[in-house]
Amino acid sequence: MRELLIILFSAILVDNFVLSKFLGVCPFLGVSKNLKTAMGMSMAVIFVMLLATMITWPVYHLLLWPNDLGYLQTVLFILVIAALVQLIEIFLKKVVPPLYQALGIYLPLITTNCAILGVAILNIDEGYSFVAALVNSLGAGVGFMLALFLFAGIRSKVDHADVPKFFKGLPITLVSAALVSISFFGFKGLIEKLFG
Repeated sequence: MRELLIILFSAILVDNFVLSKFLGVCPFLGVSKNLKTAMGMSMAVIFVMLLATMITWPVYHLLLWPNDLGYLQTVLFILVIAALVQLIEIFLKKVVPPLYQALGIYLPLITTNCAILGVAILNIDEGYSFVAALVNSLGAGVGFMLALFLFAGIRSKVDHADVPKFFKGLPITLVSAALVSISFFGFKGLIEKLFG
């Protein structure tokens, strides 16, 4: 149980896929302008990460590895993620049209969100058991949501702040993202103290 807690909190705080590994930055920058959209994107990413892990882990361990087809891992994982995103897109379009409209182009971009593919591949590379892989995926998704929420709050303040003309827009957004990212490095010592 202790190992699962370490995996969970490390994925959320220390090894945050957006702020520490810099994966999934496109939706992070694109959807973080408003909390409601950030919440919808976060829930979709968590859902896809968990389902992708539930499918890719057994596919790798029961099909690819025993048949010496590990080199097909990335291609197969991308196909699984793309199919899951299509299902979510159809679901949101029918059930929650305002959220579907708000997410716009960023919803199909979940397919190419390297954080989701990164989690699926990392679960295999780290040799996680099925349960540990699910915990890591959940932690990565919650970490993505935490990063989006924090950054959405910061962006709402920065967009109304009086910044120099040459910093307006993308430059101040990137500087803010860098500062949020730096702040997460402080959690490394905390996790080691709590569970080390």
